[in-house]
Amino acid sequence: MKRNLHRMRIFVMISSLTLIVCALSVVLIVHYWTHTEAGRVPPKTAVVLQAINENLVTTDMKAPQFLTSSGSARFTREYVEIPVADGSTITSKMYRPIEGDSHPIILYYHGGAFMEGYGDIETHDNIVRALATRTNSIVIAVGYRVAPTYPFPTAIEDSYDALNWAYMNAFSIGGDPNHISVAGDSAGGNIATVVSLMSRDRNGPDIQSQALFYPLTTFQDVDFDSRYKYDSGYYLLSRSVMLRARDTYTPQESLWSHAYTSPLNADLEGLPPAIVITAEFDPLRDEGEEYARRLAESGVPVVNYRYNGVMHGFVSFYEVMYRGNHALAEAALFLRTTDTSTESMYQFQVFDGATNTRIQLREEAEAYAIGTFLIGKKALSLFYSIVQ
Repeated sequence: MKRNLHRMRIFVMISSLTLIVCALSVVLIVHYWTHTEAGRVPPKTAVVLQAINENLVTTDMKAPQFLTSSGSARFTREYVEIPVADGSTITSKMYRPIEGDSHPIILYYHGGAFMEGYGDIETHDNIVRALATRTNSIVIAVGYRVAPTYPFPTAIEDSYDALNWAYMNAFSIGGDPNHISVAGDSAGGNIATVVSLMSRDRNGPDIQSQALFYPLTTFQDVDFDSRYKYDSGYYLLSRSVMLRARDTYTPQESLWSHAYTSPLNADLEGLPPAIVITAEFDPLRDEGEEYARRLAESGVPVVNYRYNGVMHGFVSFYEVMYRGNHALAEAALFLRTTDTSTESMYQFQVFDGATNTRIQLREEAEAYAIGTFLIGKKALSLFYSIVQ
């Protein structure tokens, strides 16, 4: 009996020590991951980047059920065929509130480097759904055509045609033609602001506001520090992809300075108020912030939030990244409340992270939980490779 009790104590001691060693190992490994090639990132960003590099997280993954809201559906979802100028149609996805009418309308232009295989209306569906819910608006994810099959200006012409379609059909879809906004991320942020330019230049529909997530604003070779500091691809956007996008979308160098490819070079007067979201570890950070300043210099009300500690595309991971959720909430608030009569103003803020201790602790705990999963998966893969 005493021998069995002694063995049990030894087993408990060894098990406890093993758990402690494993926990310390996870902490050390995650801490190691936070030291990236261009600087230190928060633990949550570190493990998300690691998960992406291990192909365990993608932008079109379904969120875990416990992260999604429950209850009765508030929106309908349908695919719509929008006619465009060359006689074709583009397949787009529309979310509409079930109750009420005269809802605001948001045209959302997805990111994806203007190229096939890098993004579409499905890969960015989580952002579109969230904007619909948080703004109680009709949100149309525009399925504009992309390069190399359709180089410039097809993408922007399709996108502008979608704006006109939404304006002309606003009443039939339950929307308000006098309250239309545009939004987009990365390449889609470029398209959103270019559509604003086109509508101004062509006396098209009035646009209430524009929400731009880490937009590309110039195709020219400008010496922005962020373009070189974060261009390896580790932060989800590489220089090679940017150059390939430029070569396929704008194959002629003369197009690189065009106002409708590089809005940073355009006359920006009379554009709608804008919110510009940028990320610290993003090759597009500096040009997005420079574009915000140019808007303000042109008399356009603009709010620019830089989120430190995150990478390009971070809003797509808002279900698991607090900073992504915060940025999306700020954009939704802006889209809900912007008044086009607002006096000219410029606001730049840097967001370093949650100030609430409870949220900080939760972020840390989730980071180490994800880290444990990644490390365990690697260990199992190594074990199987040895056994086989």
